[in-house]
Amino acid sequence: MSKEKKANLETLCVQAGWTPKKGESRVLPIYQSTTFKYDNTEQMADLFDLKADGYFYTRLQNPTNDAVAAKITALEGGVAGMLTSSGQAASFYAVFNICEAGDHFVSAASIYGGTFNLFSVTMKKLGIDVTFVDQDASEEELAKAFRPNTKCVFAETVANPVLSVLDIEKFARLAHSHGVPLIVDNTFPTPINCRPFEFGADIVTHSTSKYMDGHATSVGGCIIDSGNFDWDANADNFPGMTKPDPSYHGLAYSKAFGKKGYIVKATAQLMRDLGSIPSPHNAFLLNLGLETLHLRVPRHCENAQKVAEYLEKNDKVAWVNYSGLKSNKYYELAQKQFRNGASCGVVTFGLKGGRDESIKFMDNLKLACIVTHVADARTSVLHPASHTHRQLTDEQLLEAGVRPDLIRFSVGIENVDDIIADIEQALNK
Repeated sequence: MSKEKKANLETLCVQAGWTPKKGESRVLPIYQSTTFKYDNTEQMADLFDLKADGYFYTRLQNPTNDAVAAKITALEGGVAGMLTSSGQAASFYAVFNICEAGDHFVSAASIYGGTFNLFSVTMKKLGIDVTFVDQDASEEELAKAFRPNTKCVFAETVANPVLSVLDIEKFARLAHSHGVPLIVDNTFPTPINCRPFEFGADIVTHSTSKYMDGHATSVGGCIIDSGNFDWDANADNFPGMTKPDPSYHGLAYSKAFGKKGYIVKATAQLMRDLGSIPSPHNAFLLNLGLETLHLRVPRHCENAQKVAEYLEKNDKVAWVNYSGLKSNKYYELAQKQFRNGASCGVVTFGLKGGRDESIKFMDNLKLACIVTHVADARTSVLHPASHTHRQLTDEQLLEAGVRPDLIRFSVGIENVDDIIADIEQALNK
């Protein structure tokens, strides 16, 4: 008997996560409730002991949230997932779920500025150390960053805002050769353009606030586990996964829940204690965005390609970075890892005249707005050195690959001729 054909990504965007039964709502309902009723004490006790599936308090699980998490899990090709209140929370939980005081992890340096600060400052206060590496370095050089207490590797598929492209297979080999999982933030490509699990990544995170929501309406994040990393094969390195948890009557997550153990632990332990959940209403809005993700992402990329080509030919532009350009150092890698070679809808560039000229250009834009956000339907622009990465020192900016003149231009789904016309008028003022 032939195996049932798996649905394509386009169908999963629309249909996955919520399968209504007879008489139920065709559209995913909003379970805007903190609590859920049961008939007797034993039923509730079994839920608290993780002996039964069900809902008892939205801080841990909620039907709306779980349906959306299931959809993203299906899109990424994982075994289990959870939503968080933000992409920052997702990055923190993903690492903190397997790291504790005295542990160490390795991270690419060219990551989002907020995540860089989370890792370099806040997590150090918790006793967790990080080594930042140049993701383009050789495997031999990168291997020097590992220590006996290293517990994971973290990187972004396409770095925000410098747009460096991660060689996922290289980093997966590196992580696995040291007995640790690879965590990849896949926010910019989304699973429409890249599925990191297919290249060896173990855990994927997203800021769902970006393309997944798509309309800048709801902040959120998610963590998806592939189920491929063997925690028990590296049991001594991951006692939180493989040894009894005293806060759950000695339950060991990897043994009790198998491939879903990592997400169960993140939910039952971290979300229980830290509570960074999205509201069910925000999850509902996220689901609406996911239903059109497969339509929007190609349009973003098509427009970004044309904008990048225009900028590359413009005499007032000093440099432009977009992996869809044949002149780009990541072009070949992008062709290998991304659907149709398309990474995302974000282009970075600098103008002749440096930082001051870049700021002047941004202030003259009309269609594109200066906003902190990135990767939604509307074209937007940001100067990272002045805004998102403002907390970093000059040395840290350089380490993260953020030039003083770098303009992050998030190309929307408007008519591309109008976007280019706006760029042109701003350049000519």
